[in-house]
Parts: sequence; C-alpha cells; structure tokens
Amino acid sequence: MLMSDRLAVLGSPIAHSQSPALHYAAYTVLGRAWSYERRELREHELSRFLETCDSSWRGLSLTMPLKNAAFAASVVHDDDAELTGAVNTLRLNNGPVAGFNTDVGGIMRAVRAAGTSAPQSVMILGGGATATSAVVAAARLGASHVEVSVRTPERAKRLVPLAASVDVDIEIMKFRSQPSTLDADLVISTLPGGVGSPEQYAPESRRQALLLDVAYSPWPSELARAWNAEQGRVINGLAMLAHQALLQVRIFDSGSPHTPLPGEDRVIAAMLKAVNLPADGMA
Repeated sequence: MLMSDRLAVLGSPIAHSQSPALHYAAYTVLGRAWSYERRELREHELSRFLETCDSSWRGLSLTMPLKNAAFAASVVHDDDAELTGAVNTLRLNNGPVAGFNTDVGGIMRAVRAAGTSAPQSVMILGGGATATSAVVAAARLGASHVEVSVRTPERAKRLVPLAASVDVDIEIMKFRSQPSTLDADLVISTLPGGVGSPEQYAPESRRQALLLDVAYSPWPSELARAWNAEQGRVINGLAMLAHQALLQVRIFDSGSPHTPLPGEDRVIAAMLKAVNLPADGMA
C-alpha cells in the first residue's frame, strides 16, 4: 500500500453503509488505488482511533453518532463545519486534522438534481446533527422560512441562532399527533433509518411537496411509502449520500470540497450507478 492511501467510514451502526460502494466507484473512474473500509465506532472511541492513524491514512468519512465528536477532533474547519458544529469528513494527511461538512452540499446537490432549485418553505423533521446541515442547505437553496418538527423543541433551540446566521426565519414545533396540511415546498427528514413517521400529512400535501428522506436503510422508509401512495415525488436518501460523497472525494483528492474532480460528470454517474439510482435520485 502506498503512502496515504487508506480511508474508511466510521459510525455505529455501520454495516448497512453504502459509502464503500460509492467511494470505490469514484476511485475506479479516477484511477486512484485507495482502500476504503467500514469501521464500527462509537463516539467515545473516536479520539483513540485517530491516535492510531499513521501516515498511511488519507481521510475518514463520519456518520452518526460521530459528527459532533469529529468537529471537536478537528484542528481546522471549513465554513460549513464552523456554521453547523458538525463534521462528516476528516482529511488527515494535509497538515493539521481538517474537518469538513459535506452534508450541506450533498442536500443541495440532491435537491437540485431532482429538479427543484428554489423552495420557498422547507419542513425539517428531526433536530440532530443532520438537521443543522438541512437548515443551512434550505437557506442556500433560497428558502425564506424553515419549520423544524421535533419530539422535544427545547433541545432544538440551538437551531435558532444558526438560522439567523444564514438569514432564514425558523419555527420549531413539537411533532403533531393529528394529520396536517403542509405549506412546505420541500420536506427533509433527518430521522434515523427504521424510525416510524412521527407525523401524518394530508394526501394533497404529499402530492405537492418534494420529500428528501436522508435515511436510506431500510428503504423505502415509512414516509417514502406514504408519499409514493399519493404519487408524490421522493428523493432517495442514497442521492444525498452520493452527492456528499462526491464532495468528500474532492477533499481526499485535492484537499478542497470546491475543486472539481477530473471528469466529474463521469464520476458522479458511476457513483449513482453503483447504488442503482438514476441521475435525478428519485425513488
């Protein structure tokens, strides 16, 4: 193995992760002889793991529950990581440990690929680390209002100053027990995979609003099935995973999420094909 050729995705649970399929598809197109594996790791284990990473390690992808711990472990952060306090990518071999958040860009790219460029109002389900990325993504997509629906509103209050910093109005509310009508153009569910839908929506809402469910295992989710029952539009969570992974590959290749890869159109096409998704990511 050559210097700095090792990469991995860390998290718990991790066996279901499709990140290896996506990354290997990209590396094949790029001609990079890098390895990429899954590692089961919990939050309290991250610091110790990083201490064991020698110069053979190029970088890491982080999924739940490690995004906040990865932020704390980073010496420097990109703008999106600094905004959200969440890191899902670590570059290990390019100076100090650098933390990046590619979830923001992954959400934006997935929504745009589905043909929606400027939603005015966005509903976000859940208030965890991915919800912070969803708030920033909604603002950058052009939304003027974001509603966040959570089990315990007090725990999501940190999203209020975040929304103010990206100039979007925010309303945080408790999950509704009765079926409701949505005003949102876009619904982003950041709830964990396998969790039942905490809210029910009227049929016309499911027909009109675009749904992005970031969880992709098991698929279809309960929410996706509800949208499909009304012939609603659903973005598979694998689309967000693929688009944020493309930005990770940029980081691992050049050190920057903003530097396009050589032949990038072919790279993302290969990544989507690896997880059996069309270009628009619709399920």
